[in-house]
Amino acid sequence: MPFPTTHPALERALEKQGYQEPTPVQAAVLSEPDSRDLLVSAQTGSGKTVAFGLALARGLLGEDPRFGRAEAPLALVIAPTRELALQVSRELEWLYADAGARVATCVGGMDPRAERRALQAGAHVVVGTPGRLRDHIERGALDLSALKVVVLDEADEMLDLGFREDLEEILDSTPTERRTLLFSATIAKEIATLARRYQRDAVRIDTLRRDEAHGDIEYRAVRVAPGEVDHAVVNLLRYFESPGALVFCNTRERVRHLHSALRERGFSAVALSGEMTQKERSDALQALRDGHARACVATDVAARGLDLPDLGLVIHAELPVNKAGLLHRSGRTGRAGKKGVSVLVVPYNKRRFTERLLDSASIDAGWSGPPLADEIRAKDQQRLLDDPILKTPASEEELTLAGRLLADISPEAVAVALIRYQRQRLPEPEDLFDDVRETGQIIPSARPQRGGTAYDPMQEGPGGPRPSHRADNVGAEWFRMPIGRQNNADPKWLIPLICRLGHVTKKDIGQIRIFDRETKFEIVAETEARFRQAVKGAAEGDIRIEPAAAPPAADRPRGPRPGPRPAGPPRGGPPANGGKPFAGKHRGPKPQGRRPN
Repeated sequence: MPFPTTHPALERALEKQGYQEPTPVQAAVLSEPDSRDLLVSAQTGSGKTVAFGLALARGLLGEDPRFGRAEAPLALVIAPTRELALQVSRELEWLYADAGARVATCVGGMDPRAERRALQAGAHVVVGTPGRLRDHIERGALDLSALKVVVLDEADEMLDLGFREDLEEILDSTPTERRTLLFSATIAKEIATLARRYQRDAVRIDTLRRDEAHGDIEYRAVRVAPGEVDHAVVNLLRYFESPGALVFCNTRERVRHLHSALRERGFSAVALSGEMTQKERSDALQALRDGHARACVATDVAARGLDLPDLGLVIHAELPVNKAGLLHRSGRTGRAGKKGVSVLVVPYNKRRFTERLLDSASIDAGWSGPPLADEIRAKDQQRLLDDPILKTPASEEELTLAGRLLADISPEAVAVALIRYQRQRLPEPEDLFDDVRETGQIIPSARPQRGGTAYDPMQEGPGGPRPSHRADNVGAEWFRMPIGRQNNADPKWLIPLICRLGHVTKKDIGQIRIFDRETKFEIVAETEARFRQAVKGAAEGDIRIEPAAAPPAADRPRGPRPGPRPAGPPRGGPPANGGKPFAGKHRGPKPQGRRPN
């Protein structure tokens, strides 16, 4: 349906930007009377900025074709972060361009003196963050006496960030007869309390779809070994080849590490975190908007309110801590009717947490292993064959040059050169191991067992380390990790993890005992001291290594039986493993009673 009738200047702006029909939140907001306060909850990426921009116009402009001389501001928009405030300011500038509005922005990290000069020169609309706006009010630079409308954008985020006191002081400084529009992703108790205090008979608008995930976002969960997260991110970026991608981490240190790893591999990537200056953050986002960067590695500072064009992919390199984080991160893609993909990189030991997280958000994600190198190269070949450059009509100059090339070089050589040129600009995919596809067996779920299962890293089979049959290492020391069968612990990724954290090789590892909630393993005497020093303070995610006591003798695996084998099978029948003693297996009579599940 077409946009409801609004101001002619704004209608022209919408037409220039290609807007043809309103989103649900825009239609709902515009259907309400100009004087009513609104309490609006809507999904991220639903067009809220344009919605309140259009709603402001009728009260600010009335029947006038353009704004008059700018003096004290008529409208105030409060946003939680600098990036969101700057984005809102840009949106309102193009929306009100034909109406002659002056929009001033007041955010932390910018020069406050320049902001004060802009306010003194006059502005019709002021957009800012709570702390900076409060500072200008207290210094007398921001006069709110003429204010007609206040907008609180992402109000739940502002309260989460501790801006309640700032918001209350700002709202207490505004005229009581103003109109108040409050937008929030959720209407929690604190938001409802704020609305009751500062709104009058507000109309409640709810366009959230709580019973289903965002329809324009495809969710995927990719299981990886804990030590292969960076490699998985590389392959995901290469597999999807999205014009723009956001890669989320939980800490600044992790952002720095992953950003450096991507740059080292040839990706055009930028970083975004709270420790960066405003200019650095603005330059990073502009590089992504301009297409100079294809990926942005960010903390959750980028999870709200950022509108990045052509952002088709979100990768959670580190899992979000809760449902809200997952939805807001993922909401950076799948905006304005475009499709997007949100991929959670799930270490084996985080699978159950991830399943609970997805279930809490009512998201049905497809589970798989990471894209393998051969799959990526096959996609590269198809992308080359489908490249529009091969189907675009050639100019006369291009045909002349092509003729000269073919006069001296064979068509096959020209095609090979094109293939090489295409490949040299693409970072190489990483070699990853996918347990399901390469062994045909899904990683076993945890199940209660009395003793641990023992593995010997030096006895490799086609599917990884085999159960141990060798005797204990003389003088070896035992260590433990707080991860076991309940976390899908598996020697195929535990061994590389031990080697990385302890600066040892596979031959330095003795027996590995996997229990329900922990794993114990031996380090040979020759390298034990060096290993003990290396693992002090070292960790990968929440996995740490510490010294441990040896498993009880009753639970420890037995080595090969010395001497000749006695005649006849042992009590209880022949062993199920073809006559070889198997560590941790009961070799006496079967216990009576119900079998364990």
